[in-house]
Amino acid sequence: MELRQLEYFQMASRLRNITRAAKRLRVSQPNITVAIKKLENELGIQLFDRSQKQLSLTPEGSVFLSRVEVALRCLNDALIEVNDFKQLQKGIIKIGIPPMMGAFLFPKIFSGFQSRHPALDVLLFEEGSIAIREMLDRDELDFGIAITSNASPSLNVLPMTRSQLVVCVSKDSKLANKEKISNSEIASSNLIVMKQGSYLRQIIQDRLRSLHISPNIVLESSQITTIKGLVAHNVGIAFLLDFIADNNNEIISIPLEEPIFVDIGLAWKKDRYVSKAAQAFIDFCKDPID
Repeated sequence: MELRQLEYFQMASRLRNITRAAKRLRVSQPNITVAIKKLENELGIQLFDRSQKQLSLTPEGSVFLSRVEVALRCLNDALIEVNDFKQLQKGIIKIGIPPMMGAFLFPKIFSGFQSRHPALDVLLFEEGSIAIREMLDRDELDFGIAITSNASPSLNVLPMTRSQLVVCVSKDSKLANKEKISNSEIASSNLIVMKQGSYLRQIIQDRLRSLHISPNIVLESSQITTIKGLVAHNVGIAFLLDFIADNNNEIISIPLEEPIFVDIGLAWKKDRYVSKAAQAFIDFCKDPID
């Protein structure tokens, strides 16, 4: 039994598709097919039910996967621990951050951290807060910089800032002179929202649902620049975090009549080994460079 076979099996199980697994691992599809077949022959069981269009695990395959996940995680942690002896001369940190925060919060953090640790590489993954939490749980990220309100107990959280959700309107909007936006004004407005997978969208949907408001969503986007441009042209109103909405001459940000605050912080999995490179990033976020 080879390590490569286990890695191929794990990825094929996660993606439920040999072709996608091959692309993710950057190998040919036949390589994965042959490796999994050899693994099945060696074990004397069938790992996948191939009678359906989508690849699915057999009961035996599910049991084997649960053990393989643990074994590969332990092996990965062992390799990271060994690499620590290089004293931060080399390392990679994988960080997830929502698009809404990426362009406004991350550049300062990245530039400051790189100045302090130029030998460490940072890989950035732009995903919604919900997706980031799921990726942390699957050990696909070292950290997530995201909304940490109601974070899972399986995560460590380092608070970074608290932000208020504000309503953004065009300078030409009839709401532009309002000091606060009421629930009825939201109900009668066209809304521009983040795409599914955004925790902010979930917060907004939960609030509107509790008020029995059916939102009139006219557009969805994951691009903050696009959302701001649409708001500026009075296509609709949008909900953004206050530090993102500020410093824009084309739109006006107004608090909600019933304010919503969210906590933003650094999150990482509790039971995951923290490498020296990862610990350096945690320490930096505790005391970032100005």
